[in-house]
Amino acid sequence: LLTMKATVIATFFGVFLTCTYTAKEATKKIKKAKLYVPQIDCDVKAGKIINPEFIAKCPPGCQDVKYRVYGTDIYASFSSVCNAAIHSGIIDNTGGKILVQKVAGHSGYRGSFSNGVRSLSLPRWRESFLVSEGKPRKGVTYPSTLEYASSKSTAVKSGNDHVNDPTGDVVRKDYQTSPVPTPATRMATTTPTPTTTTTDPSTTVPQPTTTPATTTTTAAAAKTKPGLHRVRDTAFRGTSTSASNRNILRHNTGIQRQEPVATFQRAAGSSAHLAMETDLWKHGLSLFDTGFGSKEELNPKPLESVSQGNPNCKVDLSFLMDGSWSIGKRRFQLQKRFLGNVAQALGIGSAGPLMGIVQYGDDPSTEFNLKTYANSKDLRNAIEKIQQKGGLSNVGKALSFVNKNFFLDANGNRGGAPNVVVVMVDGWPTDRVEEASRLARESGINIFFVTVEAAAQSEKQNVIEPNFVDKAVCRTNGFYSINVPSWFSLHKVVQPLVKRVCDTDRLVCSKTCLNSADIGFVIDGSSSVGTSNFRTVLQFVVNISKEFEISDTDTRIGAIQYTYEQRLEFSFDKYSTKQDVLSAIKRISYWSGGTSTGAAISYASEQLFSKSKPNKRKIMILITDGRSYDDVSVPAMAAHQNGIIAYSIGVAWAAPDELEAIATDPDKEHSFFVDEFDNLYRYVNQLIQNICTEFNSQPRN
Repeated sequence: LLTMKATVIATFFGVFLTCTYTAKEATKKIKKAKLYVPQIDCDVKAGKIINPEFIAKCPPGCQDVKYRVYGTDIYASFSSVCNAAIHSGIIDNTGGKILVQKVAGHSGYRGSFSNGVRSLSLPRWRESFLVSEGKPRKGVTYPSTLEYASSKSTAVKSGNDHVNDPTGDVVRKDYQTSPVPTPATRMATTTPTPTTTTTDPSTTVPQPTTTPATTTTTAAAAKTKPGLHRVRDTAFRGTSTSASNRNILRHNTGIQRQEPVATFQRAAGSSAHLAMETDLWKHGLSLFDTGFGSKEELNPKPLESVSQGNPNCKVDLSFLMDGSWSIGKRRFQLQKRFLGNVAQALGIGSAGPLMGIVQYGDDPSTEFNLKTYANSKDLRNAIEKIQQKGGLSNVGKALSFVNKNFFLDANGNRGGAPNVVVVMVDGWPTDRVEEASRLARESGINIFFVTVEAAAQSEKQNVIEPNFVDKAVCRTNGFYSINVPSWFSLHKVVQPLVKRVCDTDRLVCSKTCLNSADIGFVIDGSSSVGTSNFRTVLQFVVNISKEFEISDTDTRIGAIQYTYEQRLEFSFDKYSTKQDVLSAIKRISYWSGGTSTGAAISYASEQLFSKSKPNKRKIMILITDGRSYDDVSVPAMAAHQNGIIAYSIGVAWAAPDELEAIATDPDKEHSFFVDEFDNLYRYVNQLIQNICTEFNSQPRN
């Protein structure tokens, strides 16, 4: 009996141990389950990936391609992720796993050269990211699929496909197309983002049955709509004729005037002109192409109280609405209808575009900010209730207001979305816009202008600032401006405007190292140079200049030639296009004479850089082939103290001590030497990289 009991106990104990061991092994297998790490391409920018934190694998060879990187340790979000990882030393050119964490934008990014990658400087950007070793952090769940802000957002690695690489090699691509959620299921769709083990109930996605308080308020306010319109009708009656118009300068025959739609097709700046203007930024796209099928236009999709919005158009958008007296009652209503249609076409939502409105007249005021409405329906209802302020058309004042007050975190600014301002203007502004626009652009704000009923030939003497649109936008190629001859044709530009503000790859209006400088070339024309070598020097100057974005509002170029004397070949304001600048450089005639480099530096400071624009970086590039007959150290020191960044390029018999004295510290970053003129071309890229590296070092004059 005892033997049987012992056998039973031993058997039970053995089974227990076996079960325990099996359970432990199963637990180990679960713990050891590997995280699937998605692979990204070398050119992928952090800003194109929606996930705030993710682990990804970079392929080998990214360092060979030289995709741009902005910053050191902390990088601007439109940097190449993999090249930033190489720059920071996390991986090398063989690739590997990296951990990326999105953080807030910074007021400045410092460029540097590290691990074989040259990063560039940048004054400000809306979003940053950090790169670290590709190990998961404790308590964080990482997505096995990355969600992209562009058309790549529906591509999930799973199945097999093959595409041909431009080099002729076959590249294997894995994709599985995810279905686009319908309105009924959109609320239940979640974005796979890293989450910690602790869940905050306040951050959960609201259910479709939940109705925010703002919806109730909007519905209640809608009941007073007829009364509001009656008051507005009474207040504005008779105000659109002569006495209350803009500065009593713009003649208006009254709000009953209605131009037929046919005028829009015939007038200068008409649809044909607009289509031509649009072709500059997207070939073959008709400006009035709606982008929607007829069924979609007739049957718009219903929106929920809280919408996820269009994820391919994640922008923070402010409309500056013209509330001046010159616009009149009827046109103000057309403007509101236009803004409502834009809101509908955008697809407002928390994961897509957000939109607020500032109305301007004498003074600007915020009608509602970015976080007030989370769907297109509520936004359109709110737009309908806006009442006209009246007053002048102080657009510059409104732009300053938006720059300082609108894009704040407290007002719903998301940081990771581009800031966009669309300015509606009836006719022309009654104040200056250039300075306010420049400051807004340098704060990273992309400015669009929609001008309606521009000044007729007989009215142009009343315009305070001619060509105000070109002075306000960051590119004058037609992408950032739309002119409409009549308010009654405004509905035709809804879709073209939406397509432009949603083209996030083009929304980089913040100043960069290539579009924010006044660059003055000081060229040695002494006898020792010779005619043939002088032509080589001019080609060197051309090769540098053509890398910059040249215009009145971007980088400007000037040139001085010197011997014993000095000659201003052309000043910063002489030419405003790249082609004109390059042609002017090639036309410079060889002077011949002695070499007074010190006097040339003083002349450049007084005659060229003294006329530099405020907030422009002043860069002097001096090219010489010999020792100067006069002192260079005192004039160079004076130039440095006046905020001029000096680069010296010496050829053949140039004196190294003088080159160092001329150059801004540190000398090794600002001074170059070549043994013969034919080797100048080797330093074009290096010089431009160094200019970009110290982008933030220039004192503001």
